[in-house]
Amino acid sequence: MNYFKILFLLLISNSVFSQTKSFIDLPYVETTVKVDTLVIPDRIYLTIVISEKDTKGKISVEELEKRMANKLTSIGIDLSKQLSLNDLSSNFKKYFLKQQEVLKAKSYTLLVYDAKTAGKVIVELENTEISNVFLEKTEYSKIEQLKLELKSKAILKAKINAKFMTEPLGQKVGKVIFISDNNNVSNSFSGQVAGLQIRGMNAFKESKFEPLDIEFQKIKVETELNAKFIIE
Repeated sequence: MNYFKILFLLLISNSVFSQTKSFIDLPYVETTVKVDTLVIPDRIYLTIVISEKDTKGKISVEELEKRMANKLTSIGIDLSKQLSLNDLSSNFKKYFLKQQEVLKAKSYTLLVYDAKTAGKVIVELENTEISNVFLEKTEYSKIEQLKLELKSKAILKAKINAKFMTEPLGQKVGKVIFISDNNNVSNSFSGQVAGLQIRGMNAFKESKFEPLDIEFQKIKVETELNAKFIIE
């Protein structure tokens, strides 16, 4: 019984070895390619902080909150879908512990879908005694689909590279025998947003609204793969 077990294991080992050896011995050409593109972010997250400190305690945080809601609604913001309250405990640490007096504050995250709306939000809130608006992050909503499209382009580019390397030798490229996907996605905003500078309190008062000239740095999406093709 043990003899048959040993023989069976030997046959499996020889089979695996033969397959591995045949793969290594195949003549192939190897190439590594990168494909990238830039996209305009369509999901822009702004942090809005309303604090009694900004008005020296003259306006309550509840009143500021009400003003904020009215202004955002007036410019077409869907509060139920685009506005959310941040963690209150972090706000206490940032705004309360460093002060002798107790002044209330709240922090929100607002989602908008283009730079023009972001500029409009900044201006309108500034006119409502709310000047603490910061860029939190930017995203591209179709990033996963874009990554798949780049992978398709990358493998086609890899085959073209392989052809250019083998044709001068009078050889042809056959089917692919190995693909390694080293996907890399880079969000390149890094806090750098041209034009997103919040001016001091009352900077926009008594002036007609004009959208801020904001250009968000594009998001770079890059994919890299390694491929091996049989040489026929």
